[in-house]
Amino acid sequence: MKRVSVLGATGSIGQNTLDLIRRDADAYDVVALTAGTNVAQLAKDALEFRADLAVTADDSKLDALRDALKGSGIEAAAGPGALIEAGARPADWVMSAIVGFAGLAPGLAALEQGATLALANKESLVAAGALLMDTAKRHNARILPVDSEHSAIFQALIGEDPAAVSRVIITASGGAFRDWPLDRLKKATAAEAATHPNWDMGQRITIDSASMFNKALELIEAREFFGFKPSQIEVLIHPQSLVHALVGFCDGGLMAHVGPHDMRHAIGFALNWPERRALPVDMLDLAATGRLDFETPDETRFPPLRLARHVMETRGLSGAVFNGAKERALDHFIAGHIGFLQMSEVVEEVLTRNLNQSGLNDDQITLDTACKADHLARDGADAVVQEMIG
Repeated sequence: MKRVSVLGATGSIGQNTLDLIRRDADAYDVVALTAGTNVAQLAKDALEFRADLAVTADDSKLDALRDALKGSGIEAAAGPGALIEAGARPADWVMSAIVGFAGLAPGLAALEQGATLALANKESLVAAGALLMDTAKRHNARILPVDSEHSAIFQALIGEDPAAVSRVIITASGGAFRDWPLDRLKKATAAEAATHPNWDMGQRITIDSASMFNKALELIEAREFFGFKPSQIEVLIHPQSLVHALVGFCDGGLMAHVGPHDMRHAIGFALNWPERRALPVDMLDLAATGRLDFETPDETRFPPLRLARHVMETRGLSGAVFNGAKERALDHFIAGHIGFLQMSEVVEEVLTRNLNQSGLNDDQITLDTACKADHLARDGADAVVQEMIG
């Protein structure tokens, strides 16, 4: 049996992962499940899969979790330290689906015990890519990408010589506002931004898709995971969300990964790797689809793409600053403190103010330095927002 843990079990990625495990339950031993605050779902899943450990990130929810698991023999724990402990529990395969910077430390803990880390938490690579990749190497662990775009690149590169790659194209749906004029974007609300035309995702990642911050993170993720030069990585708007990525080779050919917008494909590929097994996803009917459209994104509408390229060139801890400022700017947008387009303004200002500080451009990244850069960026974003609103 394969021992598996799911970090971020109650979110969209986590629930899709458990759906696949449920379909072949006898093949898996569930070690640990974690969640943010959705204790009811966490307890339900822990009981169904007979997990050894269930963890909520919220200390105040521990009693509720213990009550829900009473008499089951399942260990209950809470807090950031318990999340790290969940990642450190011996397992063969760990899904890293915790949203945001909070997923970094548990993911590192999983790699340190030699697990295969299925990485849906793109923020880990953005904030501390060199640290994550080095940790995997030192502990003979493996990272498999679960973002649909990076899974697509990974699959397209199987059997290919990386030196023959000339370009990589990741696609973006354009989100909820892909057809909105710039003037209308200034007045966009969090509720409007949280509705995606193609994908069923959580609130934060859906808003990030609308702002193109999600794609900005994925640019940096591609740089850190695959080692591509920034000049090799391109973005195209693709409204149908069927072509997830394309890899271009030195002979001029492009290899495209095409599939339905169902995250169980990328999750299932990572879960079954190195085998490819049947998955419960729809088969594409390209004749019914009829057309596949592509266009170049307008960086006036989507400044996060420009900022991401700056981060890819700067490297060091600039990714941690970028991500921390982005997460805090998103908090302020959801709270109604700033407008939709002001999120990019906040992040750019934080980058401008902080990237010249001593140490932020150093190549050596540790968990401690990444955490310090993250905190610095969040405090900086708060200060910028306060200046904006007076």
